[in-house]
Amino acid sequence: MRTNFCILLGLASAARASDVKACWRNSTCDGLLGPSFTGPWDKYNFAPSSRFVAPRRLLSLPDGALVGDYDANGVSIKASSTGTVFDFGLEVGGIVSFDYSLSASTSNASVGLAFTEAKDYIGRKSDNSNGGTGQDDALTFALNGTRDGRYTMPDASLRGGFRYLTIFLVADADVCVTLTNVNLEISFQPTWSNLRAYQGYFYSSEELLDRIWYSGAYTLQTNSVPGNTGRANVQTDRTGWDNAAYIGPGDTVLLDGAKRDRWVWIGDMGVAVPSAFVSTGDMESTKNALRAIFDNQSADGTLPKAGPPYLSRDSDTYHLWALVGFYNYYLYTGDDVFLANYWPKYVLGVNKLLSKVNNKGIVNVTGTADWGRWLYSTERSSASMLLYRSLVTGSFMTDWAPNLANASALHTNWTAAAIALQDSIIAQFWDESRGAFKESPNNTFLYPQDANSMALAFEVLNASDPRAECVSTYLTTNWTPLGPINPEVSANVSTISPFITSIELEGHFKVEHPERSLALIRSAWGWYLNTSNGTQSTVPEGYLADGTWGYRGDRGYRFDPTYVSHAHGWSSGPTSTLTEYLVGLRVVEPKGRKWELKPATFVEVDRAEAGFTTGLGKFWAKFESQNGTVSVQWDTPLGTQGYVHLPGQQGKTVAGGRGSTVIDIVL
Repeated sequence: MRTNFCILLGLASAARASDVKACWRNSTCDGLLGPSFTGPWDKYNFAPSSRFVAPRRLLSLPDGALVGDYDANGVSIKASSTGTVFDFGLEVGGIVSFDYSLSASTSNASVGLAFTEAKDYIGRKSDNSNGGTGQDDALTFALNGTRDGRYTMPDASLRGGFRYLTIFLVADADVCVTLTNVNLEISFQPTWSNLRAYQGYFYSSEELLDRIWYSGAYTLQTNSVPGNTGRANVQTDRTGWDNAAYIGPGDTVLLDGAKRDRWVWIGDMGVAVPSAFVSTGDMESTKNALRAIFDNQSADGTLPKAGPPYLSRDSDTYHLWALVGFYNYYLYTGDDVFLANYWPKYVLGVNKLLSKVNNKGIVNVTGTADWGRWLYSTERSSASMLLYRSLVTGSFMTDWAPNLANASALHTNWTAAAIALQDSIIAQFWDESRGAFKESPNNTFLYPQDANSMALAFEVLNASDPRAECVSTYLTTNWTPLGPINPEVSANVSTISPFITSIELEGHFKVEHPERSLALIRSAWGWYLNTSNGTQSTVPEGYLADGTWGYRGDRGYRFDPTYVSHAHGWSSGPTSTLTEYLVGLRVVEPKGRKWELKPATFVEVDRAEAGFTTGLGKFWAKFESQNGTVSVQWDTPLGTQGYVHLPGQQGKTVAGGRGSTVIDIVL
């Protein structure tokens, strides 16, 4: 007869050798084996060194107090308790397994698992991921009279994003269960055998900036998932979750969020793709996400706002973001095969939105859905800003690939249309009395963060235009200690959108206000990374100015703060902007055959360096300032051409290879 009253039983270590796989399941294992750059910055990389990870700590319920470090030799949980919280220490996602031993036989016992990204919601219910009316409840399995065994979550119950796992026991007797070998098989970045094989890096004299850069990079990893692990379509009456839906072609697809929605939401690509390029370097996930959208284009040219299984075609702005994402992908990869194959669809998509330019010369949207903002007008200024960006970048591609069908004529037409649209945007939306762009021509109460940020980031106003200074200053009037309040997403609740703020970051950098961009990065992203209730490893979808998670509560999220995603790639703006603007290293023609080095400031940060990789090789740059003297170095692939423009200096064209210069600055 057993005398085990929750005695800890030593079994296997965190992952049995026979279980360990380099890549996810049957995915093609074609990721690079190691990082392009190694150095002291590696300590900020959140990516685990193995696809199998164990919890780091144990917490109590309901207060989340630290119990101690996780012990792989055994954790006991009584039926009379509320359960034990296993803290993985950072955002993770995948399939949980463990061995279990029940202290005594009982005919009615089950073990429950509940997941949450935010510490606020630890307990016996998972946070909301399925789009239903409340929390997801728990995943339970019955022991069916057995006392010992091993449990592995069903594949359909894969949990895409969480930090905290609560495990509890329900039984009709005073028994307890001992768990050993608790581990998680990570499902994201499925084609990589080395999850730390980043193709880019960032490192500076300011540790907070380094941590923020890597939190964006890690978020994008958690958003790169197997194409058959998406969320099943919305069912509002369910409490569980099903993550076995097809979301796109290939072995890896870039989706919107780790926990939810786990679909390709194409509006995220304007921010997510540049950040993925400079950090992980994973462009395959981006390509497959674009395929999921363009392969489902309607005959009239309309693009869906999301990929399968949610092929809704009701958003003109997301249609435009798809065009921007197409450009970003080609700029960073120079993938001529993709460009040639999808060019007819791209042209059809541009022409579809050009047909919505009205007699005022601005876009009148008929697909009214958007990124979550309130919809005040069909003539919203952000749509015209996005079309302007699409026309300009489309013209760039006709220059870079002149053999494309009708490239010369399209270049002429799109360039002329962009110039005309730019004039109409200023004529219809600019309010001189406010120094900002209005929501719509007749709206004098809303001056949205999105359109005004886009005006700067997309260079509707260039840095030399006095109105650009006005817009940059206007945007600062929305700032709080936790980031800018977004006026268009809620009139009733002070809401912060890291997505739109990511665009604002680029805007301030573009008009030569790096101090404003850096202040925003430190406040908004620094706050989230340091708050004890978040993942402390990723970037969130949104939050409120008081530091709670009720983002979009009155705008589609049914006042359920557990629904908010805490690993959302559209919020990763600091990752791209710190590389492309603070260090100033960026590609300006496909694959980096032409590049630019234009550091934003040598005053705000004493030292910063960054690198990334394209099909041509590695690109790297660094500056360091000491006592008014600045040393600048760079190294780019031979055969490329760069333009080096340092603050206060004349720019110069340089050949690829190593280069350096030393200048004096006024402090």
